[in-house]
Amino acid sequence: MFELTVRDHIMIAHSLPDPFFGPAQALHGATLVVEVTWRRAELDEHGVVIDIGRATRALRAVLDDLNYTNLDEHPVFAGRLSTTEAIAQHIAEQVSPGLEAAGFAGLDVTLREHPDAWATYRMTW
Repeated sequence: MFELTVRDHIMIAHSLPDPFFGPAQALHGATLVVEVTWRRAELDEHGVVIDIGRATRALRAVLDDLNYTNLDEHPVFAGRLSTTEAIAQHIAEQVSPGLEAAGFAGLDVTLREHPDAWATYRMTW
């Protein structure tokens, strides 16, 4: 299995209004490092998993909609907590259309809240 990963980041604000989240119930900011990994069983006709420039542009297009926003007010998260896991799932769903038909085996989205904590959402076809 071959993999290619690109990384970017977003700055968001949000709250997690449930006692389970302790102090994160209050509105707070976060800088999330976002890594997307594309997977293929075999390289494409150009000998790559995906062009790095194409991967970078695809990720940035999705992140632009979230960057510098309050996710409590973002329609994607209406009625839903914007946990790190939920944000990773949203990004994966936005990046993934058409990938299976194009021969990709899967996609991982990892969000790093800080160097010691991260969450990953994995899609496999």
